[in-house]
Amino acid sequence: MRVAAIYDIHANLPALEAVLQDIRRAEVDHIVVGGDVFPGPMPRETIEYLLDFDIPVQFIHGNGDREVLAQMEGMETDRYRTAPQSWREPVRWTAEQLQPKLEQHLAGWPKTLGVKITGMGEVLFCHATPRNDTECFTRLTSEDRLLPVFAGINASIVVCGHTHMQFDRTVGKIRVLNAGSVGMALGEPGAYWLLLGPDVQLRHTLYDFAKAAERIRDTRYPQAQDFARSILQPPSEGETLEALTRVELS
Repeated sequence: MRVAAIYDIHANLPALEAVLQDIRRAEVDHIVVGGDVFPGPMPRETIEYLLDFDIPVQFIHGNGDREVLAQMEGMETDRYRTAPQSWREPVRWTAEQLQPKLEQHLAGWPKTLGVKITGMGEVLFCHATPRNDTECFTRLTSEDRLLPVFAGINASIVVCGHTHMQFDRTVGKIRVLNAGSVGMALGEPGAYWLLLGPDVQLRHTLYDFAKAAERIRDTRYPQAQDFARSILQPPSEGETLEALTRVELS
């Protein structure tokens, strides 16, 4: 079985469309969406595209999805109440775009998912870490700090996302992969994802960035201009690593 891991789409439909074309060409049997489908500029179109796709798809929650779901349920989390307006507005807007019938579907997404993949054994999918969906770590985080995070995990491989930085490293005896981000890349523009089985392939899909930026600017997303700009000129990986180092595992 060949499994595609696609994370942190952030409702960037043009990027998702390009990745799913690559996935079909790669003869993938199964797709795991590793969280943070939302928030983003084309939320309704993105989730409908995934649900209608002709390859089986399973979802897990990301912190963004969880916050959007809370808004759909009429609740405000502690994170939402204390976050700056620039963070709250996209979450609220995204929730308003989604049909009520999707609320139950989102509520059923698990926090983690185990999948047995040919040639790889048991693979655990989580959004940030196996402990929660918000912890940050990078390829530079010391192994000593990460060993407690992955203690007791009964899987040979753990796939995560959240930081939008693709990597392949080892923590103790566990191979830890970050799928990168489909919708909000860092460093080189494009859409990042993983192809699993029987080996590991770190994939990078190119698409028409100018056309994608134009489609996003045409939405009513509160941060459409900034989002479009980030597609054309993503933040550097170096700057992001420096910022995440200050908050890793907090």
